[in-house]
Amino acid sequence: MSPHRVPFRLATLSLLLAGVGLAGCANKPKELPPQPVAASTSTREAAPLPPQPAGPVPGSQADFLASVISDTVHFEYDKYSIDPESEGILRSQAQWLARYPGRAVTIEGHCDERGTREYNLALGERRANAAKNYLIGLGVDAGRISTVSYGKERPVALGSDEASWAKNRRAVTITIN
Repeated sequence: MSPHRVPFRLATLSLLLAGVGLAGCANKPKELPPQPVAASTSTREAAPLPPQPAGPVPGSQADFLASVISDTVHFEYDKYSIDPESEGILRSQAQWLARYPGRAVTIEGHCDERGTREYNLALGERRANAAKNYLIGLGVDAGRISTVSYGKERPVALGSDEASWAKNRRAVTITIN
C-alpha cells in the first residue's frame, strides 16, 4: 500500500461519514399526529340523555301526592262519616285514579289512642271502608281498592291531647303497583 493511499482513504472515509451525518440532520422527520386510540367506554363521550321530565314520574306515589289535594282524610271522634272537606280530597284522588287505570290503592284506617285495641281496629276498618265506598261511588273500580286497619297502632302525632288525637283519626290512601 502506498503512503498516499492511506490519507486518501481516510479523507474519503471522513467525507463519507460527514455526508451521512449531515444527511441525517438535514431532513428532520415530519411530526405525525398521534395515532387515535380506540375509545373505551370510560373515555368515550356519552350520548346526551333525552331530557328528563320535570317532577315526579307519572303514575307514581310521588305523582299521586303532587296531584291530589291530600292523601289523608280526617274524622271526628268515634266517627267514620265523610265530611265535605274529605269529599273534596277523595274527589281529587278519584280523578287521579281515573287518569291511571292500571294503578291500585290501599286505604289505611287509623284511630287515636283512646279506646281498646279491638275497638280501634274495628273503627279503623270502618273509616277505611268509608273512604273506599266514597271512591267507588265516584266510579273507581272496587277491585282497585284494598283496605287495612291499623287502629291506634301507627299514630302520626304522639301527644295525648285533642290536637294530636285529631291528626291520628284518619284514612290514608297509598298507591300500589
